[in-house]
Amino acid sequence: MLTENAANVTWLTQEAYDRLKQEHETLVKNRPAMAAEINDRREEGDLRENGGYHAAKDEQGKQEARIRHLEDLLRTAKVGEAPTDDGVAGQGMVVTVLYEGEDETETFLIGSREESDTTDIPVYSPASPIGKALTGARPGASREYELPNGTRMKVKLENVQRFTG
Repeated sequence: MLTENAANVTWLTQEAYDRLKQEHETLVKNRPAMAAEINDRREEGDLRENGGYHAAKDEQGKQEARIRHLEDLLRTAKVGEAPTDDGVAGQGMVVTVLYEGEDETETFLIGSREESDTTDIPVYSPASPIGKALTGARPGASREYELPNGTRMKVKLENVQRFTG
């Protein structure tokens, strides 16, 4: 029996899921046009000096990478199944934090970057340093995480609530 690893699940609103599914379908439908573009550019002459051909191949590579990313994301997505509002920080939760030495709080969603188009608040991945540090924390908890420059940052979790879109 296979069990689902919660770390590999991406929670998405229905709106975000529909938007990503439409993007995937559009990219897949565009494959023949992209192949034709590459073929047209190939026929322009010497491939070593054919900028149009190389640009078309690069674009095809980017589109294929995006298609694979979307397929992975859509395959592991939990749509509309909001996390339990149990006061624990994690994916699909809006958190308010206070950074050590600061007076103002910051509020953001712990979730997929794909949700950033559907909300006005910042979105941090649960795999980001702050996302990892806060996952499992309750209000009042202090956590520490490493910044890209190697220094450590302390943060206190002030509030947690379920993301409602």
